[in-house]
Amino acid sequence: MAGLVLKGVEKAFGAVPVLHGIDLDIADGEFMVFVGPSGCGKSTTLRVIAGLEDVTRGTLAIGERVVNDVPAAQRGVAMVFQSYALYPHMTVAQNLAFALKLAGRPRAEIDAAVGRAAGILQIEPLLQRKPGSLSGGQRQRVAIGRAIVRQPSVFLFDEPLSNLDASLRVQMRTELARLHRQLGTTMVYVTHDQVEAMTLGQRIAVFNGGRIEQCGAPLSLYDQPASRFVAGFIGSPSMNFLRAHAIGPGSLRVGGHLLQVPPAATPWPAELVLGVRPEHLELAPPGSGIDGCVDFVEHLGDAQIAHLSLTAGESLVVRLPAEHARPRIGDAVGVRLQPSRIHLFGTGTDGRRLH
Repeated sequence: MAGLVLKGVEKAFGAVPVLHGIDLDIADGEFMVFVGPSGCGKSTTLRVIAGLEDVTRGTLAIGERVVNDVPAAQRGVAMVFQSYALYPHMTVAQNLAFALKLAGRPRAEIDAAVGRAAGILQIEPLLQRKPGSLSGGQRQRVAIGRAIVRQPSVFLFDEPLSNLDASLRVQMRTELARLHRQLGTTMVYVTHDQVEAMTLGQRIAVFNGGRIEQCGAPLSLYDQPASRFVAGFIGSPSMNFLRAHAIGPGSLRVGGHLLQVPPAATPWPAELVLGVRPEHLELAPPGSGIDGCVDFVEHLGDAQIAHLSLTAGESLVVRLPAEHARPRIGDAVGVRLQPSRIHLFGTGTDGRRLH
């Protein structure tokens, strides 16, 4: 096993920079998740770690060894891709054994490695079948098994569940978490799905525009987002953002409603952005909070998601318990904010957290 250290890692394709100084330490045995929207640099960073892309500037170390100039095959990493990339004419056992056979390993060693991987992934009954007769989830297990047989120091996963349906993704998330506990190997996992990130990662690195916006434990990102981007990306439904005006120490005007919050150590700017999560809002009679009107309600069984248009012209999403009286489309309502659960951000392009 081995940890990873990225120091000032930059990557450019020709004259186009795509990674802008990535600094990240991943501990030995850690499950790290890279998350962010398409084009943010998370997969490029993973490919740099794998050796599939060169480092333009900076250093990359796996364990105690700087690997900038080390070929991919000699880095001790194994990568699982979004596509299963299985050989259709080979059986599952032959697919699992292929890399070791290519490396000239003894037959007994290959058989032992294949048997171990099949046992870990519970695919022993599939060993004599070919990929064409397998389900999507079974194929993904085989793809993961091909990585396991190599006994790498680091596992790299590039959106491995995106081709599966919703129920299979939930099942495979559970299996990947179990696999990490069982192997104890460093794993780096790329996804655009923040639910996957929150449920799998011991830490999450949130990428934005080729940079790491924030890195931390899932709940620390949820409770203390460093920027408006992180706050909006982590959490489902995503955080609401409203224009706010500071009118004195600890006093804000939001949507025509006066809100008292604990004053900050340094004065706030006059114009701010207030963030509040849908689950931290309450519906109330009109006039007892921020006034709005119900546009649409999603009934999810365990909860209700109410979409509101506010009198001030903004929109708001409120998550309600399933047992809450069902709001009706067109109802005039008030919305109460919990002062202890709000977040304040600057209005600049970086949207850094102020409170």
